[in-house]
Amino acid sequence: MVQAYILIHTEIGKTQDVAATISGISGVVRVDVVTGPYDVIVVAEADTLDALGKLVLSEIQRIPSITRTTTCTVVNL
Repeated sequence: MVQAYILIHTEIGKTQDVAATISGISGVVRVDVVTGPYDVIVVAEADTLDALGKLVLSEIQRIPSITRTTTCTVVNL
């Protein structure tokens, strides 16, 4: 299982809409609206790194009002 934190910037005033939409996506474990340099932080998981990439590129980044994402893959040392 591959996990990642996805750090999201949204358009002003659209953060709650984006968070609500993301929460319905399969593979999303947790969605938090936050303050600071990002607007939403998502914890997501998938069976493979490729599947995680597809989740981010094909589903999350296509949501209207998202302006940028940064994906931080979890490593187990």
